[in-house]
Amino acid sequence: MENENREYIDSGILEMYVYGLLTEKENEEIANKAKVNPAINEEIIAIEKAIIALSSSFSPFHSVANYEKIKAKLELKHADVIDLKPRSNVAQYIGWAAALLLLVGIGYQYNELNVTTNQVAVTEVQKAKLEQENKALQLQNTTTETNLAVVRDVNNTVVELAGQAVAPQSSAKVYWNKQTEVVYIDAANLPEPPEGMVYQVWALKLNPLTPTSIGLLDNFVANNQHIFAVEKTGDAEAFGITLEPKGGSLTPTMEQLYTLGKV
Repeated sequence: MENENREYIDSGILEMYVYGLLTEKENEEIANKAKVNPAINEEIIAIEKAIIALSSSFSPFHSVANYEKIKAKLELKHADVIDLKPRSNVAQYIGWAAALLLLVGIGYQYNELNVTTNQVAVTEVQKAKLEQENKALQLQNTTTETNLAVVRDVNNTVVELAGQAVAPQSSAKVYWNKQTEVVYIDAANLPEPPEGMVYQVWALKLNPLTPTSIGLLDNFVANNQHIFAVEKTGDAEAFGITLEPKGGSLTPTMEQLYTLGKV
């Protein structure tokens, strides 16, 4: 606590407070600190006394308003005036120069304190931004590694899905591990779905035709590699992808069948 008080006092902000150079909010904060912190209150009183003593020696150069305000704070407003022997003009000019240098020094220290505080804040923001970017990059690298492993897995059966009447230029690939029943969909050659619509993947039995939904290709735009993991299946004879309302459908909308392929 003592070190904190000393740093606060040495910052020069109390001198600026006494000289009336701070904002109302800053003045209020320092006044509240002085009420609960004897060290700060004593320092303020000491500064005020020093300024009043200094003002007495070169009163023509000091603000009357500041002088009266400081006297009121020290409860000297109605005290007897102490006659002082007039000092020489040289002493007055020396006192004025000392006060000017004090103000310049205080202003410089306060400005340096603000600059340092701003630099620390900017550094913290930049650090947080870099950490966020690093996490995003790590996630992207992990996703890329997973997708590469899917494509390169020799245990996967690759099923080509050709474009249908509604979208003849479309195509997709299914990577299906029949042993683990894990299914991935490469939808890179599907157009971006309209707003409020989603692609739905179907595992099909052909005789009789029995479609089973194995998942939706959600967050299509956000997934920039367009490789999606869907639900497992163990006995598909074909795969198809339809465009359905957001949330999916219980049965495929055949008029919106974008791709289809046999295993």
